[in-house]
Amino acid sequence: MKTILTTLNSKYIHTALSIRYLKSYSQDITDIDLMEFTINQNVDFIAGEIYKRNPDIIGFSTYIWNRDKTLKVCETIKLVYPDVKIILGGPEVSFDGQDLMDEHWYIDFIVYGEGEITFKELLESILMVKKDYSYINGLIYRKGDSIIQNPPRKLIKNLDNIPSPYSFIGDEFKNKIVYLESSRGCPFNCQFCLSSTIKGVRYFSLDRVKEDLEKLIDAKVKQVKFVDRTFNANKEYAMEIMNFIMEKDPHNMNFHFEVTAHLLDDDMLKFLKRAKEGLFQFEIGVQSTNVKTLEAIGRKTNLPKLKKVTEEIKSYNNIHQHLDLIAGLPYEDYDSFKDSFNYVYEIKPEKIQLGFLKLLKGSGLRNKRGKYGFKFLDSPPYEVLETNYIKYEEMLKLKGIEDLVEKYYNEGYFEHSIEYIIKNHYKSSFDFYEDYLKYWEMREFNWVSHSRNRLYEILIHFCKHKGFVDFNIIMEVIKYDYIYNNKNPNIPKFFLREEVALIQRNKHNILKDGNILYDLLPHYKDKATKDIINQVHIEKFKIDIIQLIDRAYNVTTDIIQDSYILFEYRDGVINRCSSYDITDYI
Repeated sequence: MKTILTTLNSKYIHTALSIRYLKSYSQDITDIDLMEFTINQNVDFIAGEIYKRNPDIIGFSTYIWNRDKTLKVCETIKLVYPDVKIILGGPEVSFDGQDLMDEHWYIDFIVYGEGEITFKELLESILMVKKDYSYINGLIYRKGDSIIQNPPRKLIKNLDNIPSPYSFIGDEFKNKIVYLESSRGCPFNCQFCLSSTIKGVRYFSLDRVKEDLEKLIDAKVKQVKFVDRTFNANKEYAMEIMNFIMEKDPHNMNFHFEVTAHLLDDDMLKFLKRAKEGLFQFEIGVQSTNVKTLEAIGRKTNLPKLKKVTEEIKSYNNIHQHLDLIAGLPYEDYDSFKDSFNYVYEIKPEKIQLGFLKLLKGSGLRNKRGKYGFKFLDSPPYEVLETNYIKYEEMLKLKGIEDLVEKYYNEGYFEHSIEYIIKNHYKSSFDFYEDYLKYWEMREFNWVSHSRNRLYEILIHFCKHKGFVDFNIIMEVIKYDYIYNNKNPNIPKFFLREEVALIQRNKHNILKDGNILYDLLPHYKDKATKDIINQVHIEKFKIDIIQLIDRAYNVTTDIIQDSYILFEYRDGVINRCSSYDITDYI
């Protein structure tokens, strides 16, 4: 019998871990083919490509982002190929499987919970034509006109009993995001998360994790994303894995971990300080700074420790930090969320992920939806629209702010511009984004997409619209941000520039100045000027821009003087440019 395991990933660059686990656990009893699609592909195309393989059994890994399209694919295949056995598994079908099968006639089986053993036993029963599924825990199946749900399956105690999902690796992973786990479960009990439904944490052995990592490093994947809910729950275990990665020193790869900041002690911080720039990426869930909210969702967070630790890591300039907030949580109204936003913004992580509460099936908050007045559509992604504490119109405003944060903060292209404007014209970062959103929507900029150059231009128009008295200084700061973050000789004409031709004519001679090389660019001192010239840019500013930044954007009279800045472009993941004041040299 021919078996296919498949799923619809959210993006082409992603790969699926779950179907590889199932294949590795069952490959000794039958050949299993893997097929991966994306949610952007047409239902007819997906169904057609699966049908062409002429499978007897098809297993679909199901999530909130692919459930509806997966069901349409299943129905299409079953209509033209009624004898095929269709199996669904995954978190999106693990909590209401009987209802789902009652509503969708074309589903034959649902594997709920941890699926490796259940799936293997089901395959064995189908292959042996037993048609007795009553002994298979973790399975929902049809028996005549009835739908039977067997008891849940116990968790696998020794995770190493699951063969590696990466036993055989070809070129399919090159330059892709590949998922890996070193543990299952979570020590915390956050009520918005499905991990709260499983008690305790189980670990793969370090040898097993290292073996998988070595294979993925050799395969030159783009990113290894650990799916552990709290990667640093066991400090020594986590450090051993990260140290292994550091010793391997892979090129053009990074490793993403979800960590809990208040568990990072001084010993681990000292260890992280020596990590190569861009090698590690941390996702840190803050969710809220409202104490009552944190209590309601069962989240244990030491906020002062979190802030101290994340600011310390920020100072290392080597690890991307993504801090998460969730709008729509219990007791979090609009003003409370504003406080949470400002708290996180002050830390200045590389990315602020502003998410919106999703009432996942099986989660504690979904079970208490009446208590908090959650209003949501009961279809994926189950996103909350309104609660007893925050109105729909306020959630829409936060959606708009999220979009502006993504455009103007998360990529880092406007770092000094936005910070200068906030420091000199607004009480808080949230106040700026709220005000900018009014202008953005008034001009209907939210109706179309914009190039990066256009985003700079819109910000300039906004500052002019506001009538800021220091507009000329703002223009210089925006120009600095543009040149710093864009290695582009074609600087837009909306920037006012002086001595451009003169500087270009003399750039070669300026770079020949031995003092500049020895004082500022010692790593170039043995190279010919022609090898340096394309890596740098020199620009005149009407203000002492470096001093303004060093003074935390406080404007004083001595700032208003000409300065010449040399920009040295780098290939760093975090540090893409360095700038030097060469006024005295010129």
